[in-house]
Amino acid sequence: MNIADSVAVVTGATGGIGLAISEKLVALNIRGIAIVDVSDQCEVVSRLLNESAGRQVACAFQGDVTDPEFRNSVFPTMESEVGLVQICIPAAGILRDSMAVKIKKNHHEDKKDSPISPAENANETDPIDHTELYPESLFRQVLEVNLLHPTYWAMQTIAGIANYRVNEELGSWQSQEAVQGVIILIGSVSSRGNRGQVSYSAAKAGLNAVCTTLNVEGLYHGVQTKIIHPGFVSTPMTDSMPDQYFEEKLKPLVGLGRMIEPTEIADAIVCLIENPIISGQLWADASLRPMI
Repeated sequence: MNIADSVAVVTGATGGIGLAISEKLVALNIRGIAIVDVSDQCEVVSRLLNESAGRQVACAFQGDVTDPEFRNSVFPTMESEVGLVQICIPAAGILRDSMAVKIKKNHHEDKKDSPISPAENANETDPIDHTELYPESLFRQVLEVNLLHPTYWAMQTIAGIANYRVNEELGSWQSQEAVQGVIILIGSVSSRGNRGQVSYSAAKAGLNAVCTTLNVEGLYHGVQTKIIHPGFVSTPMTDSMPDQYFEEKLKPLVGLGRMIEPTEIADAIVCLIENPIISGQLWADASLRPMI
């Protein structure tokens, strides 16, 4: 698909992969781009992109990407002011890492403070629970941001193009036509499962099924859906890891022996957008060895 003269929506666009791909699309002369983020830096990033392009190209949309009303305001605004959205990269994401089952830190105190003797406790029908499960509230939050949000922003893109084709009485897309739209989902190497990431891994694994399904359905309207699985990328999200955790625990597993730069992922995303024969999953993991 030709990026120049297209219109894009990028979520999580004020930092990390989202910012890197936004800058790349502007450099490739995209006609218009929606800079979407919950951050108050949307206006700043949009202004800087417009200054670098020497024209009005970026439009700022600050809001919660999991809010349907917010999503439903972005697409029609872009369509009326710039043009039909053809490229969607829902890159917003969060980490809420923790073990699925943990032993409570104060479990020794629970035993010491219990009025029941060890012998009595052995026969107790309701023993003290020394474990705690990963909070359901965090699991739902991670799924909302990392699975539900990209799925619905992708579907909204397909819906816009489908509606346009119906209005133009174009019917089903034919292979001799140009690709009408491209969606790039941001997966993760954690989609294979990863210790301490039960919610994040579940969300990213789910995106694989979303990608396959939307690609099959979306091609009726000429829209391709693809997914990229980055390894450890140097972003604000990975910066939240404890000091020296990457160097000591993760670096030995990375074949290239370093973090991936967001611009490298942006280059790979551009390749996915421009080349219609590339489909399915693209692993951009810097030769990461299995983590489990």
